[in-house]
Amino acid sequence: MIVLGCNGFTRVSEFFSERLGATGINKHYLLGHDAAAALLIDGRLVAAVEEERLNREKKTTDFPAHAIDWCLKEAGITFDDVDLFAFPWNWTPQVLDEIRDGIRASALPEAAKTRLVGDMADLYDQVVGHEAILADFEARTGHRPDRAKVRFVPHHLAHATTGYYLAGMKDAAFLVSDGRAERYSTLAGEIRDGRITVFDDTVTGAQYSMGTLFSSLTRFLGFVPNNDEYKVMGLAGYTEPPVPNPLVERLLRLHDDGRYSFTQPLRTDDLHSHDALFEEYFGPFSDSLAYKARVAAAAQQMLNVATAHQVRHLEKRTDLDRLLFEGGVALNCLNNTPLFEGSRFTDMQVSFGASDTGITIGAAAHAWLDDPGTGPEDILAAASAPVTPYLGPAYDEAAIEEALEGFAGRVTVSRLDDDEIVEQVARLLTRKVVIGWFEGRVEHGPRALGHRSILANPGFGDIKDIINTRVKHREPFRPFAPLVLEERAPEIFEMGRKTSSPYMTFVFPVREEWRDRIPGAVHVDGTSRVQTLTDEGTPRLTALLRRFTELTGTPCLINTSFNVAGEPIVCSPTDALNCFLGTEIDHLILGNHLITKN
Repeated sequence: MIVLGCNGFTRVSEFFSERLGATGINKHYLLGHDAAAALLIDGRLVAAVEEERLNREKKTTDFPAHAIDWCLKEAGITFDDVDLFAFPWNWTPQVLDEIRDGIRASALPEAAKTRLVGDMADLYDQVVGHEAILADFEARTGHRPDRAKVRFVPHHLAHATTGYYLAGMKDAAFLVSDGRAERYSTLAGEIRDGRITVFDDTVTGAQYSMGTLFSSLTRFLGFVPNNDEYKVMGLAGYTEPPVPNPLVERLLRLHDDGRYSFTQPLRTDDLHSHDALFEEYFGPFSDSLAYKARVAAAAQQMLNVATAHQVRHLEKRTDLDRLLFEGGVALNCLNNTPLFEGSRFTDMQVSFGASDTGITIGAAAHAWLDDPGTGPEDILAAASAPVTPYLGPAYDEAAIEEALEGFAGRVTVSRLDDDEIVEQVARLLTRKVVIGWFEGRVEHGPRALGHRSILANPGFGDIKDIINTRVKHREPFRPFAPLVLEERAPEIFEMGRKTSSPYMTFVFPVREEWRDRIPGAVHVDGTSRVQTLTDEGTPRLTALLRRFTELTGTPCLINTSFNVAGEPIVCSPTDALNCFLGTEIDHLILGNHLITKN
């Protein structure tokens, strides 16, 4: 069975721009961001790529025409070969009616209610309803899927299935939390033998969305909501949260059933609905680091308190010992470690596709698992396949050499074998240099996991400033993640009950004796967002780290995404060369080519 999952809408950005003024830093507001496509064949994930990597528009909401086309070509198939088309949204007439009833029952002025009810009806008819999605698909691809082959998967169930599929399809409890799905912002439940049970009393409406509230705080601090929340996480490390914390004491309300609410509900039609409240709590907005850090620390504590409350009650509802945490809120890696350590669960997984980057995988997997033709033996066979985030386009030597021809005279190229690449790059990294590392298939998800990465030696105290200002062109307070061999990670980091962190979704304290030895990879609060490596997962990068450790005694390398601020992670050799020549990256590895600037 072949299942194609896709996420993205041709008109969603235009619609929110026209109706809600969601432009500029608010352009990723609400839904449709992280457009992508994924392809499952007989339950095995064979291809997945985000549209932004191909159309070069960061966090694009556009229909994933390039991503779909690449997935089909990668598998050597056409639309006629696809058995199921899966979409990670299920806007039904009932959902629309419930949304409109909620608007009419709200405290909004009557004129605002009338306008918003009309906007939601138009959104349904023009963008997100079933017929609108299929019409969009046909307009952009020339193919109209047979309605019998189409599956509309509720957004949060797509998130839950993403985690389940990528964690090896073992029975697990789950918590999903993000900005909003069709109606809700968070829910919890179980997955047993591929079947999802939602605990209905855990469902929280969009007006109490922790994801949207955190995004509102992100926007209040001058950053891009649904994109720059990691900047707020970085700022939170610069100070302790205020005591008392007004976001916890005055805005957040925890309920006995495990849910939470806000004393002032969110207005998703008003991007600035809580700005006055934030200024009441923290004083008039200031662009100073101290002000932003205080707000960020308060926001981080609020998120930690709310999700811990949810997990404590989920523990009482399930006898399962594995927890899956998915949705955009799960990318808040500062929260994940204390959330797991404070729980009774013996394992907690946050996938590389936890945000909307991964829901095409979840939608496709959900459609496949839910199909009557999928049996237990099929699930067992698919679960035995290794899980990898390296799912996007790869470029062979011929493609790399063709790209290099376009930069003749601007770069010097040395062709090396694998062992020579490892040896020479390891020796280069003993110095204060920055290296672009490009190999294999593109990673899926928001983190660079070693195939499209920028590498550096964390032993230099000023290397963070060098990368932030000369390469990434971004704020100086931003931290960098260390690569570390999985077997050595507990020696350097206080891993607690975690034994691995392959996707940079957990933050750990750096042991005191190592902080001065890897200062470039230690945040101001003494922590690091760790990526653990194994020979099976990333063999050449792991070999490089082993050789670098032999040469220096330093068991870590800095790893950050191969891009500059505002641009997607590079995908093609040409993308990499343009980024290399547009920054102060010292050397570039393209497959087996070592490249320097003339």
